Amino acid sequence: MAEVRLHVNGTVRTVEVTPQVSLLDALRERLGLTGPKKGCDQGACGACTVLVDGERICACLALAVQYEDRAITTIEGVADGEDPHPLQTAFIRHDGLQCGYCTPGQICSAIGMLAEHAAGAPSAVTAHPAEVPELTDDEIRERMSGNLCRCGAYNGIVDAIREVAGR
Repeated sequence: MAEVRLHVNGTVRTVEVTPQVSLLDALRERLGLTGPKKGCDQGACGACTVLVDGERICACLALAVQYEDRAITTIEGVADGEDPHPLQTAFIRHDGLQCGYCTPGQICSAIGMLAEHAAGAPSAVTAHPAEVPELTDDEIRERMSGNLCRCGAYNGIVDAIREVAGR
């Protein structure tokens, strides 16, 4: 067992884990943060998406010991105190969810995606990779393609992200 210091949602938490414990399992089973979900456990569905130092990752593919002293944000930490994150309210307003299982990962991924876009990162559908692409619906869909919604709430998800992006 190794003792690992995780900075989660602005709080330092210490957990004991074996070296092969995933970040997802440490968050859910050791720290009781049930927002990130275990969907496929293979990095294919995005239900476990969290932010590490502002970048989105699949927590099921990450080892907890790799993220000591890094800033980890789960869905439980995206709100500003009692005020929900703008994406949280936009998802509700645009029906960007149904069962809600994928929603925490979708929202964390969208936060990371909007930061990537603002930094000028191109996607597979970006017409001119040297320029900051317009955040079209096709760009949003491509950038969010690692997050699956079995209920099919994709149109609402795209609408919510578009609203928050301000276009």
